Amino acid sequence: MAVPVVDPSLNPVSETVETRATTRRPRRGPVRADVLAIGAYVLLGVVVCLNYWVDVNNRVSSHLPTDHSWFEWLFSHGAYSVRHLENPLFSTQQNAPDGVNMMANTSLLGVTLPLAPLTMLLGPQVVYALYLGGALAATAGTSYWMLSRHLVRSRAAAFVGGGFLGFAPGIVHHANGQPNFVSNFLLPLIVVRVFRLAEPGRWRRNGLVLGLLVAYQIFINEEMLLLTALACLVVVVAYAVLRPRAAWARAGTFAAGLGTGGGVALLLAAYPIWFQFNGPQSYRGLQGGVFHSWGEDVVAFVTFARDTIVGNEAVEATIGRTEQNTWFGWPLVLLSVVALALLVRRSLVARILAVLAVVFSVASLGPEIRFDGELTGIAGPWSYIPEDLPLVEMMMPTRLTLVTTAALGVLLALAWDTVAGNQRPPVPAQRTAEAPGTAGTPGSATRLRHRWQRPIGYAAITLAVLPLLPSPLPAEPIDPPPTFITSGAWRPYVPQGRTLVPVPIPSNVHGLSTLRWSALTGHEFPIPAGYFIGPNLDGEGVFGAPNRPTSTLIYRTMDAGHLPDELTDENRRQAVEDLRFWRASVVVLGAHPREPVLRELLTALLGDPQRVDDVWLWDVRDRV
Repeated sequence: MAVPVVDPSLNPVSETVETRATTRRPRRGPVRADVLAIGAYVLLGVVVCLNYWVDVNNRVSSHLPTDHSWFEWLFSHGAYSVRHLENPLFSTQQNAPDGVNMMANTSLLGVTLPLAPLTMLLGPQVVYALYLGGALAATAGTSYWMLSRHLVRSRAAAFVGGGFLGFAPGIVHHANGQPNFVSNFLLPLIVVRVFRLAEPGRWRRNGLVLGLLVAYQIFINEEMLLLTALACLVVVVAYAVLRPRAAWARAGTFAAGLGTGGGVALLLAAYPIWFQFNGPQSYRGLQGGVFHSWGEDVVAFVTFARDTIVGNEAVEATIGRTEQNTWFGWPLVLLSVVALALLVRRSLVARILAVLAVVFSVASLGPEIRFDGELTGIAGPWSYIPEDLPLVEMMMPTRLTLVTTAALGVLLALAWDTVAGNQRPPVPAQRTAEAPGTAGTPGSATRLRHRWQRPIGYAAITLAVLPLLPSPLPAEPIDPPPTFITSGAWRPYVPQGRTLVPVPIPSNVHGLSTLRWSALTGHEFPIPAGYFIGPNLDGEGVFGAPNRPTSTLIYRTMDAGHLPDELTDENRRQAVEDLRFWRASVVVLGAHPREPVLRELLTALLGDPQRVDDVWLWDVRDRV
């Protein structure tokens, strides 16, 4: 999540850092610190993905295996679009013949298209694991840059804050199959540019850069961009309330830059956004407002997340049923409360961070307060918000706490910098130049009196952060595609314009392994149904394609483990009709735990199959 802080060199947001520009540092030390910080972040990224690298081609997230496979499919989609010079905003290689509106899904086009050559070379499984660790490290890196250049003097403070922003428990949780939510490396740059809009004489340049960054972020994750915009809005309002004269003096320049940035972003993203809401397979909201009730559990704030070095899987049985977006652990919550209590009187940044943490934590509680896994009957803030409100209907309340995560990351950096003696009242530039790195430090008597505070402060921050270090994400093996698929033996059976129907037919519940057939062969053949969000008959968004009678029959048979009591001629007629709708060429059944009963069902519907390589195959070209 981006860090919503104001650039102190341009706005008097924090009286504690006004002399930053006057402090000169030796070049070698900061550069070495920067390299070490980035190296540590990269190492952490490797650790998080370690279980994937054990067998990168045949392992997926055991937390969200379907999402993991979906994003592998997305990397293949980027490569396919580049290789065939096709419109990346839409795909007919899944959910044939209707296709999938990629802008209306988490398509990650801003990443998959630039990485297309690497995907073609290494395959989507390797690129997925490389990118996942790289995105975590990159987010920490840009956060470190923002903190060290615009808020704190201590590189150690920036390192702690940047590391938390890149690898916070809520962020690492989303790394379980959702790389779009860890791809936050542009957000710190966007936030810095937003607050540089007030810089006199540079609003055109700042607005242009902001517009370019926002337009690009749209193709990475629109939801995180929306959360960042909300965070910036709260910061601006809070600053205007706390510093009304300064805010008014900068309002005109800020508005001009913001208008320029908005105009540039709209110009670049107008067609893709129109396509998202009006193009083929677009939809209006999600059926039943399924996300509206996903509020954060109050106990989750003080609980250690599963994917940390002190985490415990058992807590998921009660409060981990939704997303784990906070899970800060009680030491960090306690430290944050104490740090804010000590800093709010002296630092405007701290006061704004307190506003952010409170506003977004309360807003995340959803329509009904949940405590330790149980609904309390107490109305939450979202109970007063209509479920069908545009944009709001697509949001999960719990994800608002990602802004709280950002606020705590900045607070950690600010607290460390204060303990280091850098967040002090400003001193003359001459004194600063004579003693680099000690600007604003009190006299020797004061230093002696407060010397004991420094080790205690460092220890408190370290003990709050260390338990939150990420552990390797859980992974599980998955069966590789059949040789019939990977060897290209399918090609004679699937002419242009026809589909290969894998069994189980991919959906948001079934067919995880068969969805990967498409991803790992570079989308060379289209498949019916799949794992995506598309419209139902009423135009509302639903997960996956509306089931047809034959796919429903297949799923029921899989779940029951035996054939229905009676298969009728109507079932056989409907199977042919469904295959005709899918423009099927062949139906293919590979190794699967339910392979015997599925083969028995398909034989009853379509007749005897052929055994080709390691699959059962029903050639239906002469029937449809």
